[in-house]
Amino acid sequence: MSDVPAELKYTKSHEWVKVGDDGTLTVGITDHAQAALGDLVYVEAPETGESYAPGDACAVVESVKAASDIYCPVAGEIVESHESLADEPEHVNEDPYGDGWIFKLKPENPGDVDELLDADAYQKVIDEED
Repeated sequence: MSDVPAELKYTKSHEWVKVGDDGTLTVGITDHAQAALGDLVYVEAPETGESYAPGDACAVVESVKAASDIYCPVAGEIVESHESLADEPEHVNEDPYGDGWIFKLKPENPGDVDELLDADAYQKVIDEED
């Protein structure tokens, strides 16, 4: 069973979102997503300063099985990329909700986060896929 922390928000495309004290959003892929992909061999994080609309592909993760786009959960500007993942992609597999974060985003509208899935709704998405 996948780990789905209650304090985070989620997307149907398996990104997690943590709201920081300063309003920035930390984004990564869920435990379910990293388990489905298998051992990651490459992570391409988005460029700092780039802006994306919700649902835009903004990063890529590659595993021994497949490459997968990472989608922006809400509209906003990238304020930080986890650049060390390029050399250490295994952090996503080892600690998807901690050291495995992929980027930080300043949302255009902070209220958009409320439209994302809570842990229970995301668990239903996982259950429907399995």
